[in-house]
Parts: sequence; structure tokens; C-alpha cells
Amino acid sequence: MLKFYNTLTRKKQLFKPIKDRKVLMYSCGPTAYNYVHIGNLRAYIFVDILKRYLQYSGYSVKHVMNITDVDDKTIRDSRKAGKSLKEFTKFYEKEFVSDLRSMNIEMPDVMPRATDYIFEMVKIIKRLETKGLAYRSDGSIYFKISKSKNYGQLAGLEKRTLRENASGRLSIDDEYKKEDINDFVLWKEWRPEDGDVYWDTEIGRGRPGWHIECSAMSIKNLGETFDIHCGGEDLIFPHHTNEIAQSEGVTGKKFVNYWLHNAHLLVDGQKMSKSLGNFYTLKDVIKKGYNPLFLKIILIKTHYRHILDFNFNNFIEVKSIAEKLINFLFNLDLIENNGKNKVDIDKLIGNCEKEFRKAMDDDLNISEALAKIFNFINEVNKSIDSINFQQAGKIRKFILKIDGVLGFIEKIYDNYLIKLGNKIKDTGVGELLKKREEARGSGDYRESDILRDKIQSLGFLLEDTKSGSVLKLKE
Repeated sequence: MLKFYNTLTRKKQLFKPIKDRKVLMYSCGPTAYNYVHIGNLRAYIFVDILKRYLQYSGYSVKHVMNITDVDDKTIRDSRKAGKSLKEFTKFYEKEFVSDLRSMNIEMPDVMPRATDYIFEMVKIIKRLETKGLAYRSDGSIYFKISKSKNYGQLAGLEKRTLRENASGRLSIDDEYKKEDINDFVLWKEWRPEDGDVYWDTEIGRGRPGWHIECSAMSIKNLGETFDIHCGGEDLIFPHHTNEIAQSEGVTGKKFVNYWLHNAHLLVDGQKMSKSLGNFYTLKDVIKKGYNPLFLKIILIKTHYRHILDFNFNNFIEVKSIAEKLINFLFNLDLIENNGKNKVDIDKLIGNCEKEFRKAMDDDLNISEALAKIFNFINEVNKSIDSINFQQAGKIRKFILKIDGVLGFIEKIYDNYLIKLGNKIKDTGVGELLKKREEARGSGDYRESDILRDKIQSLGFLLEDTKSGSVLKLKE
């Protein structure tokens, strides 16, 4: 039975969606003012695994992930760049999508931009005012948290412990205009530094606060109550806490049933920051010569609720994992015999799938799930010389089914085959291979060994099998 650790209740709970076999899920997307860093990517990969596993388990999933394309940072940096807000944020949105595709992360079903939901935000703010949950001060509108019954429950906070400007998103002007130091802004009045970024609305000229954006986009696309809300643990307070307050304040209904948060990513034991020189984007990783799918494995293999300490030595271990998977699939593809044997492949597959599900059902215990997959591969390898073509097909189909959750095995293998094919073509090694086969056939093993060395000097490994000589990449 599928269980998730719910931040709201601080315990693992049996997952029961509102609608049978259908999951409504929202995850916080990027603020489009810069390239996303590898810590951000961990959050998006966690959501990808979650979504894929729900689908693997027979659920249909509607996934909504927002793009924050208006806030203090996007306005500030677009003006520095001398570009319109739309032109500036569109560039980083495009780069974000490119990063998702590079890491084989499934695209959300809906990816709304905040600027397309101003009407919905205004509507919510007006209703909060009517209910006495919001007030105006010098043109801006604030949410009054003293009127929110369970404020801070998600973060496990009492109202008296809340700290000033925890989000870091408010200016000095915002702070002075609030009735209570902990109230948060819903609508910011226009200021000269905003330039041409404003909307003339029923509640005045200005722009939305950060928190109201997600409430408007999620409610519009998923309804007033939905199943799962995801994000990094840094968003628990104040962002998700404020989402709950304003959403439940306006609807009078429970906002979200399950809150799932991934832990931080450190780099060499330290918080990632540009000042420490340990701040990395996907582009930085690729420039260093690393495969983005290898980064995906690194970010996947540690449980999402555990802090991940990243360093570039991680790629050494991941490279060996990738090589094991590549060799396994490659060897399966070489099997041609149709002979009978006593290997019970169906039992091996059934046991592995059962153990994989058991691990993943336990709050996505990915490290345990991966261990079960590699145990399965080891068991199959013990009988690899006996397995026939039909059994090899079943194994391959099962591995790719599991990869429907992981999202990296098939891509890595396909990339390997493309690279191997290109290298064979570019080096013209086929002619050397042909000559070697002729030498072996005539019993000239000295010439055969010389040709083997030539072939391997071109960057290949040469393996002699029952079906003939096989080329693999040396690296």
C-alpha cells in the first residue's frame, strides 16, 4: 500500500486520492530570472519520480507546475538587462524547459505563468477583503494572519515564533506598511522602480505578491482542494504556509491533503552559494564533461527527504552504475539462441517487481528499490549463458518498465548505442574486424592478436562470443 510522509501531519500516511485512481498534483516551479541550479533540479527530479511512480501504480496524474514570471527579482533583473519583463522571463523559461528535457524529466500537464492569472488573483484578494482576512495600507493589500485559525501548522510553528520577512521577498517599504510584522503582502502597489510592470485592476494599480500566485494557479487548474503539493523544504515557511492560509481563507475548505517536501542539497558539505564558488547549474555540469543523465542518477539515488551532499566524485560511482546497466542490456541484445533451460525468468521478474513496489510504496524508498533492481541483474547474470531469446525479451521489457519510473536507463543505453555506432563509422574499424575474423578462421592467431590490439587502440573493447566478435566502447 502506497504511503507518503505528509509534512502537514509529520507522519507517513496511506495515500488515498480524492477521486479514485486520479491524482491532482501541484509543484512549485522556477522563478524565471536565472538558470536553475542543481539544488532546484533535485526538486524537479523528485516530483518526476513521484509522478512516474503514481502512473506506474495505475493512477492517472494531472500535474501542474507554475512559472513565476513576475516578482521583485524578475523586475529588478529585467530592468538591469534592458529587456521587457516578458522577453526576459521567456528566455529563462525556455532554458528551464531545455534542462528538463536534458534530464529526461516529464513535462507537466499544465505549466501556467503567473502573469496569465492576474484576474484570478484579484478575484481571490477581493474575497479575502470581503471576509475580513485582508486589509489595505497605502495602496497595498496584506493578509491578516491573526484571522487565520491554523496558521503555521504546516511548519510546526506557533504564531508568536514567526520571524520577520522570512521569505526575503519584501522591501523595507512593505515592512513599514503592515499592521502586524508577520502579515504578508497579497497585492503590491505600483512604485517607480517597477517601471512598466503593473496591472490596472479593481483593487488598484500594482502587481501580485509571490504567495498569491500559486494559490490562484493551483485552484484554477486543480480545484479548491487537491491531493498533493510538492516543493523543497525551504518553501514550507513562509511560502506554503501562506498558500494554505489564503487558499483556505477564501474557500473555507482544506487546501491540500498531502504535502511532500524534498530536503536540501549541499555541495562538499556546504550550502551552495556563488561566494563559495560551489554554485552549479546543469550547464556548468555539462561544461565539465559530465552526462546530465548521470547527474540525474546522483540526484535520484538518495531518498528525497534526506540531505544530499553532492560532489563531483559522485560521478565515478554513477559511471560504474551506468556501465553495469549498459552491459546488461547489451548482453541481452546479443542473445539469439532459442534453446530450452531451467531458468525461471518469470519468477525472478515477479519477485523483483514485488520488492521494487514494496520499497517505492514506502514513501518512495528509492535506494532500496535500486538495490532490488541490481540484485535482479546479478541473479540474471548468473544464468546469462543459458537464457534464450524469448527470456531475454521479457527481461528487457521488465527493465524498461521499471525505467518508466526511473527515467534514465533507456536514454543512457540509447545514447551509448548511438555513440558506439558513430565511433565504428568514424574509425572504419569494421574492416579491421573483418580481417581479424579471417585471421582467426585461418588459424593465424599472431595476426589476430595484432589486429585485436589495433582495434582496441581505437577506443574499443573486443569480446569474442559464441556468436562472433563484439565491439564495445572502452570508456
